[in-house]
Amino acid sequence: MKQDKYTERLTCRIAETEQLTAAAWSMTIECPEAAAKAVPGQFVHILPDGPFTLRRPISICGIDREKGTLRIVYEVRGKGTDALSALRAGDTVNMLAPLGHGFTLLPADSRVILVGGGIGTPPMLPLAQYYTKNATVISGFRNRDTVILQEDFAAAGAKTILCTDDGSAGRYGLVTLPLEEEIMAEKPAMVCACGPLKMLEAAAAVAKAYEVPCEVSLEERMGCGIGACLVCACRTLDRNGDEQYLHVCKNGPVFRAEEVVW
Repeated sequence: MKQDKYTERLTCRIAETEQLTAAAWSMTIECPEAAAKAVPGQFVHILPDGPFTLRRPISICGIDREKGTLRIVYEVRGKGTDALSALRAGDTVNMLAPLGHGFTLLPADSRVILVGGGIGTPPMLPLAQYYTKNATVISGFRNRDTVILQEDFAAAGAKTILCTDDGSAGRYGLVTLPLEEEIMAEKPAMVCACGPLKMLEAAAAVAKAYEVPCEVSLEERMGCGIGACLVCACRTLDRNGDEQYLHVCKNGPVFRAEEVVW
């Protein structure tokens, strides 16, 4: 890994890639300095070598400080992510990492519920690996062909609950019903969620109804990834209830649910 001390950009070697579904890919990247600093909920701003000018923000899915690696899981949605999917072990990527404000880490023996929707599921894995058997992971996907990371969550020791929109795998329906069931069975110390905005709003409403602290990771289009541009501005409330605009990349992507103007 080579580091540009002026821009803090990291040129990193890819250790491993794996195709998880028709659209989803996993990539493990050698970046000891970033891995040493990263916390669950942060992201990387990544650029494949080649004729590309725009970076892609991708959540961190795995942190291995001993090996000095970060893992990302992403879906191919355009030319940039398609270029990433063509890379293999030994190739390099240029990254800004780690970026953003991550999830609050409670004592590891705290009971937490982690809710992920679609490609919002990957950032839940480092949390599951931190809380292990004290975590319940509720994952929601469109159908069985889009399901990812369930074996990884189980390997972390977490209780896993899978939901699909069409019932083709796991439970039929939305993640909010098992979320409410789990809270009623044993009130957790926190709910953490990442996924589509409507899912986050619904999960936050359930947590609020049962007076459970909730943190959500927001997804927004980004330009710079470091708070210099205004692309990822989002409406939030300060502690006095006054509306303000914050940057998802710098002030987030993780926010307290009560901060977000839904």
